[in-house]
Amino acid sequence: MLVQQILNSKGSDGVITVAPGTSVQATAELLSQRKIGAVIVSKDGKKAQGIVSERDIVRELGRRGTACLTDPVESLMTAKIISCTRAESTDTVLGRMTDGRFRHMPVIEDGRMIGLISIGDVVKARLMELSAEKDALEGMIKGF
Repeated sequence: MLVQQILNSKGSDGVITVAPGTSVQATAELLSQRKIGAVIVSKDGKKAQGIVSERDIVRELGRRGTACLTDPVESLMTAKIISCTRAESTDTVLGRMTDGRFRHMPVIEDGRMIGLISIGDVVKARLMELSAEKDALEGMIKGF
């Protein structure tokens, strides 16, 4: 399965972004309101400057306490973004996420964000793929 198929199944909500300078607290509130695990930091909503996740915020809270909530989000974002394209396979993306130990990956083409996928999205797609393969194999064995 390809990343494009995951994007198609997710619908077109677009990529949720926050502007540089947004406070960590406002970012945490956005994550909570939207029930999402990460947002992209972007000046224009098209080019990713960084990514910040719930884990990033919780780690900083654990390290410094609530003092970090007034900091700008870019103070704890991951600036070196690992991304994928819509033409990549779910196996490739899952491997990269597992190796890098992260759960969210922007889909970027020609320097522009076109989506954001989570490890949950990738695992769900992979499970659907495996289920279809199982059904096909059972059908062949049973002679359907």
